Amino acid sequence: MASPLAGKLALVTGAGSGIGRATSRLLSRDGAIVIAVDRNGQAAQETIANLAAPGVDHAAFEMDVSSGDSIDTVLGSVLERYKQPPTVVVNAAGITRDNFLLKMPEADFEAVIDVNLKGTWLMLQRFGRAMIDHGLAGSMVNVSSIVARTGNIGQSNYSPSKAGVEAMTKVVAREFGRYNIRVNAVVPGFIQTPMTKTVPQKVKDIMIMQCALRRFGQPEEIAEVAAFLASDKSSYVNGTSIEVTGG
Repeated sequence: MASPLAGKLALVTGAGSGIGRATSRLLSRDGAIVIAVDRNGQAAQETIANLAAPGVDHAAFEMDVSSGDSIDTVLGSVLERYKQPPTVVVNAAGITRDNFLLKMPEADFEAVIDVNLKGTWLMLQRFGRAMIDHGLAGSMVNVSSIVARTGNIGQSNYSPSKAGVEAMTKVVAREFGRYNIRVNAVVPGFIQTPMTKTVPQKVKDIMIMQCALRRFGQPEEIAEVAAFLASDKSSYVNGTSIEVTGG
């Protein structure tokens, strides 16, 4: 039985940890050649080093998704190495800078918007254009968050940044559909990642009680949905968001 992503070139942002690292691992499992990118270049290298795929030309690059120049540099390196752009792009890079709105520095609002929202926009633009220029069909997967829909105290920057990702997904899916490039979003609930380790235990307990499955999710449970959206198994799924929240 052929692997769902056999031979496909797949790039994952935020691949140095959490959902991005788990997604890199599962895309490799499904046969993809993985390009792991992260602001922490060493972490991206570690992700690639742990992919059990002898003879597969995986790669890792340091990249800041909030910088168009940084993205262009990596895209140039990818085109030089593989002679084509990736046809699977998973935008998993994200940061938090939590605080009450009345106490939040303007710089913390801008940083989260720049990485989570602008960064996704830049990735869709640069890598979408590269696919179109090469006449390639593809799948782009954006990672949003359930707090985009529910709101969350202390996240007047993060929640709207992720709501914007969902709205952008719908727009770009309409724009790229004519090129046979699908764009979808995954909407995780509360997932056990380095980002959630800083949450106080009493807050975690409340979150768990609000979840029907009474537990945090694992990064692999998000990555499985991202891998589905990346593959042709989801060939008629476009412009949608899939909640993975435990209910």
